[in-house]
Amino acid sequence: MWKMIVVVAAVKGGVGKTTSSIYLAALGANRRPATIVDADPQAAAAEWVEFSDDERLEKVNVIEAPTDRLLSRALDRLGGEDLVVVDTPPAHDRLLGKIVERADVVLIPTRVGGIEAPRVEAVLAMVPAGTPVGLVIASARTFTRDYQDALAAYAEARVPVWGTIPERVGIAAGPARPLFEDGLEAYKKVWRRVQTAARSGG
Repeated sequence: MWKMIVVVAAVKGGVGKTTSSIYLAALGANRRPATIVDADPQAAAAEWVEFSDDERLEKVNVIEAPTDRLLSRALDRLGGEDLVVVDTPPAHDRLLGKIVERADVVLIPTRVGGIEAPRVEAVLAMVPAGTPVGLVIASARTFTRDYQDALAAYAEARVPVWGTIPERVGIAAGPARPLFEDGLEAYKKVWRRVQTAARSGG
């Protein structure tokens, strides 16, 4: 195994960025050392892991790195077999651009809606050529026309959707409760696609 840096990237909050980071790290920790690098000054991911009593998160290490310098140091010193999940800060395009340059894989959480597509495009524009990137659609009402139209639009633009987390699936329990089993099940598909993309380079 090799060190795999998965950057969970969005230019705004509220799209499932921290939740996606937590679930991917929890799933990845079954097979290898896993670390969340929390680059968000709000440190929501770090707090979630620190105060959670979920045994799956007991295996996940956390490094708070809300600046460029701290982030670079954290990524440089992590081990050669680590899974590294970076929870990125919202509304900080300069730092986000530097983070995605270090990524082996970029995952973009998004929702369905008119304002979301341009935000996805903004992140896609930052991702270096050749770096695998895919979307996870969070809190999706999968029975709606808007959802189907969004899938069709991403398919036409050749932007891969690596998974959908339906609105009915419980995920965002936060530190007070264990991770939801249906949330873990929903993110398993995303995690498999992330691993496949990392191995194949696309």
